[in-house]
Amino acid sequence: MPDNETTAPSLENLLHETRAFPPGPAFAAQANAQPSLYEEAAADRLGFWAAQARELVTWSTPFTQTLDWSDAPVARWFADGKLNAAYNAVDRHVEAGLGDRVALHFEGEPGDTRAVTYADLQREVSRAANALTALGVTTGDRVVVYLPMLVESVVAMLACARIGAPHSVVFGGFSADALRSRIADAEAKLVITADGGYRRGAPSALKPAVDEALAPKDGQPATTVEHVLVVRRTGQEVDWTEGRDVWWHDAVEHADAFHEPVQVDAEHPLFILYTSGTTGKPKGILHTTGGYLTQAAYTHKFVFDLKAESDVYWCTADIGWVTGHSYVVYGPLTNGATQVIYEGTPDTPHRGRWWELVEKYQVSILYTAPTAIRTCMKWGEDIPAGFDLSSLRVLGSVGEPINPEAWMWYRRVIGGDTAPIVDTWWQTETGGIMISPLPGVTATKPGSAQVALPGIVADVVDDEAHSVPDGGGGYLVLSEPWPAMLRGIWGDLQRFKDTYWSRFEGLYFAGDGAKKDEDGDIWLLGRVDDVMNVSGHRLSTTEIESALVSHEVVAEAAVVGAADETTGQAVVAFVILRGEHADRASTPEGAQEVQAELRNHVAKEIGPIAKPRRILVVPELPKTRSGKIMRRLLRDVAENRTVGDATTLADSSVMDLISAGLASTKPGSDD
Repeated sequence: MPDNETTAPSLENLLHETRAFPPGPAFAAQANAQPSLYEEAAADRLGFWAAQARELVTWSTPFTQTLDWSDAPVARWFADGKLNAAYNAVDRHVEAGLGDRVALHFEGEPGDTRAVTYADLQREVSRAANALTALGVTTGDRVVVYLPMLVESVVAMLACARIGAPHSVVFGGFSADALRSRIADAEAKLVITADGGYRRGAPSALKPAVDEALAPKDGQPATTVEHVLVVRRTGQEVDWTEGRDVWWHDAVEHADAFHEPVQVDAEHPLFILYTSGTTGKPKGILHTTGGYLTQAAYTHKFVFDLKAESDVYWCTADIGWVTGHSYVVYGPLTNGATQVIYEGTPDTPHRGRWWELVEKYQVSILYTAPTAIRTCMKWGEDIPAGFDLSSLRVLGSVGEPINPEAWMWYRRVIGGDTAPIVDTWWQTETGGIMISPLPGVTATKPGSAQVALPGIVADVVDDEAHSVPDGGGGYLVLSEPWPAMLRGIWGDLQRFKDTYWSRFEGLYFAGDGAKKDEDGDIWLLGRVDDVMNVSGHRLSTTEIESALVSHEVVAEAAVVGAADETTGQAVVAFVILRGEHADRASTPEGAQEVQAELRNHVAKEIGPIAKPRRILVVPELPKTRSGKIMRRLLRDVAENRTVGDATTLADSSVMDLISAGLASTKPGSDD
């Protein structure tokens, strides 16, 4: 649990934030959301959600029951209804005469482009669905998707949804071992990947990681994967397993362009998305179809004030994260939006790449992460000033709390001091946005997510689950079920109950600290458990510690997230070397060599995103008498603060040894 030393600085900073920006009258008059939305939801919450489901989603069999909470904490929303997510995202727009509307403006990092209409998308998704069926994938089979940001990535997800095969997208930056564990846990029948993608001006291989993930290892049983479908993106050479590997273009281009979508129950699994867990074993977060689609469409329409006939929307998230699921694929497409998807990084081939694309496609809604905003701040405002950003009318933030300075820069430099900012709080587990200002309604405050959306019930409570008063801090909880909520952890119902429902009886505990300001608005304070948020990516300390200890020179490791102005948090590791290797770090040169070796080891075991920013070789770790590592004290060291109360340590002199050694241990590079 967080202690006073950990939370006080955040609280203190927030108390000084008094700026607020009410919506302009012209924007408010045209906004999708009106103040009455809150009143409607409060008067009849379930009726409100039923109305959203009927208005925003097409059902092949209408539902008659809105919510079944009898088996709490597993919810069933719209359970007797039937639908298909791909039909909702694609076909119904074509049937409505919108086939010529552009669904996706694709921009590759090298500059190749492609405009995909809804009619094009219908043909592509239908062909891909037929190709998957021809490879033996049936309703209920799991498919792992390991791709860069391509049109085919969206098509692959929708093709799975079309046949009722739950997809599990794995971020393309994850290692072979991370991919292996996810394939095994989901018992996937098929993997969809690519030869590679373009990143920072060069091809980055993906297929080798799949080959390694599927190879026998340590006596593990044979994989459940029968085929690997490979998109040709870069043209680089790949190893090929005859009978298993199939080129996407061979399978898809020759498939029939008609496919009848499979109508599934509202509670049929739509996808599994793995997120880091504090036990070290990734958690397969399970989302179903009807409730998820309803909330994704509802939040996308109202939080971003979407006008599908005129807006160009761009969410910069990768499909490997839940933001890419809800606000690149399912939310925008269900609403018939036109959107931009970009393969590469914001600084390739130059640091104005994003703003160049905003100008080129006349983007009107931009949704990105505080990490990206802070990076652009660091590069200087003269870069975005070189482009016409006047098309932008709504800005969004996602991934971690955004500091007020970055919020103000985003509004002024990117939004021209007029575009409202929606600072959104939600999780992989919630499926959709839960807390956010509503543009046109909310007077926005720099750095605050502010209020639960209409239909969502959130609170900040103390250790005894009592609601804290305005101005108080505590734990963010959700007290009523919501349509897009996770239905469990894949294959482990007890872990689902233990992880999210055991801290406070009858309440979903999000794992985040929060406070209410004097107006009752909510400010997020970050994680209170041992999961770090690095550039919007949730990483488990336990997983990184396990990777470090798997190296032959490491005896013990402790990892903390230290505040970082660019990435939100940075990974800092403290390691004790095995006796026979202890002398290796006795000189500054030796310490740097060990750091480099261990950072590369973590990158191989988990992925580059998990590489520690710093690795400090220490003689001992601060532990309580019961053997628990006091990460709070390590965080103090990592953030160069005065070390807090160490009286509960078995040996309080340990902190003196660590602090003394800090001066001779230099940070690792930021590559």
